Amino acid sequence: MPVVYLSIGSNLGNRYNNFRFGIDQLAGLVLSSLIKESSLYETEPVGYENQAWFLNAAIKIDTMLKPLDLLGRIKSIEADCGRDFKQIRFGPRSLDLDILFYDDHVINNANLVIPHPRMHERRFVLKPLCDIDPTIVHPVLKKTVARLLEELGDSAQKVIPYK
Repeated sequence: MPVVYLSIGSNLGNRYNNFRFGIDQLAGLVLSSLIKESSLYETEPVGYENQAWFLNAAIKIDTMLKPLDLLGRIKSIEADCGRDFKQIRFGPRSLDLDILFYDDHVINNANLVIPHPRMHERRFVLKPLCDIDPTIVHPVLKKTVARLLEELGDSAQKVIPYK
């Protein structure tokens, strides 16, 4: 079955409950199973900075869902958690689920881009991915996620283990 890595984040409402809701819903997807979950981190917002910090993590699943079918399920899960899709870009959200990798596929169409186009710039994505497997190779950049994280340097976004 294809292996998929996803990023999970929340900074509205009860962030932890929203995060757990997202994990539980993803783990319960038909034709899918949860393989591994990263540690949970509190992270500084990126892009639109006038908002609360996020809780972020990454998960690894296997799934028989095709990429666009998985995306459809993800959007439903986000909506079920109260996400407002008419919000400010990079603004506050109750639940944000992003497909980072779908096996080593490279997809670039109007509805879906895999690997995630900005993941290599985001410590809140790379740090949790490294918890799961630092040797994952980005199929476009041809670098491991550990190397991408290292290249961000120390001045990039704050990512703190959540207590």
